[in-house]
Amino acid sequence: MNTTYKMLGLAAVMALATACSDDNDDDKITVQAHDQNQMMTVMHDMMAEMDMMKVTQDPDIDYATMMKMHHMGAIEMAKVELQSGSNTEMKAMAQAIIDAQQKEIATLDSFLASATPTTMNMEFHMNMMEGMERMEKQSDLQIINGNIDQDFATLMIGHHQSATEMAQMQLLMGKSAQLKTLSTMIIEEQNKEIAAFQAFLLANRNN
Repeated sequence: MNTTYKMLGLAAVMALATACSDDNDDDKITVQAHDQNQMMTVMHDMMAEMDMMKVTQDPDIDYATMMKMHHMGAIEMAKVELQSGSNTEMKAMAQAIIDAQQKEIATLDSFLASATPTTMNMEFHMNMMEGMERMEKQSDLQIINGNIDQDFATLMIGHHQSATEMAQMQLLMGKSAQLKTLSTMIIEEQNKEIAAFQAFLLANRNN
């Protein structure tokens, strides 16, 4: 590409950016620092706990342990929404998440109470660590604005996506039929909730 084309291309990009900026001030994104956001603090605390979990390299046991921590993080975020949020739809979803994930934690606790390591699967272990790293990076890159309802929806999308990834890993590499049933339910239900959160954000992004 010669210099003339490069200059024309740059001019076009700059013109488009200026037009988009001037077109509608409502499209401007408000950003809040992560260390000032209560919802993000819950996310960071959850990830710090997961980083310190005792790993057995048994896929089912490590999955159950990590998913329990993951669910507890979701419950804490939902409690923030119930306490400080203002949107009726988001409050209802927060309560539904608390109710469902408390039941799922009971199932995980029941499994862990009698489980003993029977398998050492390094592939599962490496995939789990990579998944945790992706979740941490995505969380650090996430744009939040200080609106409790919108931050709850935004962060729960990423939170749910990481949970469904974990559940897929258990279905592929785990052995427990009990956990496979739970994993399938987690994938189905949380994908529905992701769609609901996305719809809410699209409908309320300029509010």
